[in-house]
Amino acid sequence: MNIQKTVNGTTLTVAVEGRLDTTTSPKLEEELKGSVDGINCLVIDFAKLEYISSAGLRVLLAMQKIMNKQGEMRLQNVNETVMEVFEITGFSDILTIE
Repeated sequence: MNIQKTVNGTTLTVAVEGRLDTTTSPKLEEELKGSVDGINCLVIDFAKLEYISSAGLRVLLAMQKIMNKQGEMRLQNVNETVMEVFEITGFSDILTIE
Protein backbone atom coordinates (compact mmCIF):
# COMPACT_ATOMS: atom_id res chain seq x y z
CA MET A 1 0.00 0.00 0.00
CA ASN A 2 1.21 3.48 -0.88
CA ILE A 3 0.07 6.64 0.90
CA GLN A 4 0.52 10.13 -0.51
CA LYS A 5 -0.35 13.17 1.61
CA THR A 6 -0.97 16.73 0.44
CA VAL A 7 -1.76 19.65 2.73
CA ASN A 8 -3.50 22.75 1.40
CA GLY A 9 -4.17 25.17 4.25
CA THR A 10 -6.32 23.26 6.75
CA THR A 11 -7.25 20.53 4.26
CA LEU A 12 -5.32 17.25 4.21
CA THR A 13 -5.76 15.02 1.17
CA VAL A 14 -4.55 11.45 1.52
CA ALA A 15 -4.36 9.23 -1.58
CA VAL A 16 -4.36 5.53 -0.76
CA GLU A 17 -3.16 2.98 -3.33
CA GLY A 18 -3.32 -0.80 -3.13
CA ARG A 19 -4.99 -2.90 -0.44
CA LEU A 20 -6.25 -1.67 2.92
CA ASP A 21 -6.30 -4.77 5.10
CA THR A 22 -5.04 -6.21 8.40
CA THR A 23 -1.43 -5.84 7.31
CA THR A 24 -1.59 -2.28 5.95
CA SER A 25 -4.28 -0.58 8.05
CA PRO A 26 -1.98 0.13 11.07
CA LYS A 27 0.31 2.10 8.73
CA LEU A 28 -2.59 4.19 7.41
CA GLU A 29 -3.93 4.79 10.91
CA GLU A 30 -0.52 5.94 12.13
CA GLU A 31 -0.08 8.26 9.12
CA LEU A 32 -3.54 9.79 9.52
CA LYS A 33 -3.51 10.25 13.29
CA GLY A 34 -0.09 11.86 13.08
CA SER A 35 -1.19 14.30 10.40
CA VAL A 36 -4.59 15.71 11.44
CA ASP A 37 -3.54 18.24 14.09
CA GLY A 38 -4.82 21.62 12.88
CA ILE A 39 -6.70 20.01 9.99
CA ASN A 40 -10.42 20.70 9.66
CA CYS A 41 -11.03 18.82 6.41
CA LEU A 42 -9.66 15.33 5.76
CA VAL A 43 -10.12 14.06 2.21
CA ILE A 44 -9.24 10.44 1.53
CA ASP A 45 -8.81 9.62 -2.15
CA PHE A 46 -9.52 5.97 -2.94
CA ALA A 47 -9.04 6.22 -6.73
CA LYS A 48 -6.31 3.56 -6.60
CA LEU A 49 -7.64 1.50 -3.68
CA GLU A 50 -8.25 -2.08 -4.81
CA TYR A 51 -9.60 -3.66 -1.62
CA ILE A 52 -10.72 -2.79 1.91
CA SER A 53 -11.16 -5.21 4.83
CA SER A 54 -12.82 -4.80 8.21
CA ALA A 55 -9.48 -3.59 9.58
CA GLY A 56 -9.55 -0.77 7.03
CA LEU A 57 -13.14 0.05 7.96
CA ARG A 58 -12.09 0.32 11.61
CA VAL A 59 -9.44 2.91 10.68
CA LEU A 60 -12.01 4.95 8.75
CA LEU A 61 -14.44 4.82 11.68
CA ALA A 62 -11.73 5.95 14.12
CA MET A 63 -10.76 8.84 11.85
CA GLN A 64 -14.41 9.83 11.34
CA LYS A 65 -14.78 10.14 15.13
CA ILE A 66 -11.66 12.32 15.36
CA MET A 67 -12.69 14.52 12.44
CA ASN A 68 -16.26 14.95 13.75
CA LYS A 69 -14.70 16.89 16.64
CA GLN A 70 -12.52 19.15 14.51
CA GLY A 71 -14.17 19.37 11.09
CA GLU A 72 -15.14 16.90 8.40
CA MET A 73 -13.93 13.80 6.57
CA ARG A 74 -14.80 12.95 2.97
CA LEU A 75 -14.00 9.95 0.79
CA GLN A 76 -13.48 10.51 -2.93
CA ASN A 77 -13.17 8.32 -6.03
CA VAL A 78 -14.52 5.16 -4.38
CA ASN A 79 -14.67 2.30 -6.90
CA GLU A 80 -17.56 -0.17 -7.23
CA THR A 81 -15.89 -2.95 -5.24
CA VAL A 82 -15.08 -0.75 -2.25
CA MET A 83 -18.48 0.98 -2.45
CA GLU A 84 -20.18 -2.40 -2.24
CA VAL A 85 -18.32 -3.09 1.03
CA PHE A 86 -19.45 0.31 2.37
CA GLU A 87 -23.06 -0.41 1.40
CA ILE A 88 -23.15 -3.93 2.86
CA THR A 89 -21.61 -2.80 6.16
CA GLY A 90 -23.74 0.35 6.45
CA PHE A 91 -20.67 2.59 6.27
CA SER A 92 -22.20 4.36 3.27
CA ASP A 93 -24.73 5.82 5.74
CA ILE A 94 -22.16 7.16 8.21
CA LEU A 95 -19.34 8.31 5.90
CA THR A 96 -19.42 11.21 3.44
CA ILE A 97 -18.68 9.64 0.05
CA GLU A 98 -18.35 11.83 -3.02
